[in-house]
Amino acid sequence: MYARIKKSGRYEYLQIVENRRDGGKPRQHVIATVGRMDRLQVKGDVETLIRSLSRFSDKVLLVLSERSQPHASAQKIGPSLICERLWQELGIKSVIEELVAHRKYKFDVERAIFLSVLHRLFVSGSDRSCHRWHRDYRIDGVDTIRLHHLYRAMAFLGEVTDDNDEENETPLLSPRCIKDRIEEQLFFKRRDLFS
Repeated sequence: MYARIKKSGRYEYLQIVENRRDGGKPRQHVIATVGRMDRLQVKGDVETLIRSLSRFSDKVLLVLSERSQPHASAQKIGPSLICERLWQELGIKSVIEELVAHRKYKFDVERAIFLSVLHRLFVSGSDRSCHRWHRDYRIDGVDTIRLHHLYRAMAFLGEVTDDNDEENETPLLSPRCIKDRIEEQLFFKRRDLFS
């Protein structure tokens, strides 16, 4: 069953129609003609009818407002709240900001890295996937982060540092990069007398 508008002459009529099969072929059967659309709209009878019918549906949530379309959105906050606190307590934000301080990035590298880490913790995937994923979550400071910012932030983490230890007799399997410096600085910040 559905509602349709039937034009007859210069007027339009609101009808309730049902599809039926007669001899294997679908046929439309008019159950009721509610009235002329221009009169129904002036009196507000369409909204009254919809409200009245919505009482009989368990699945319909009806939001009626004059002529505007209802719009609702929701964002998840859990992952960001938990990880943001750990990020702060571990000092990861301050370490990244120290390493980025002398560079001239025009976006917040720390927020881009945080977004990438959060994405990899919860769903994993590419930077492109991360850029789509974060729209459903409320994460402070990532509204202006674009896909190319995520690429640049990951390139920053993988950037080879010039402080590779050439005096070391055992060769490194891979060159040291910014990620290694972040890990070392976090270790030195968190160590105590016994570690």
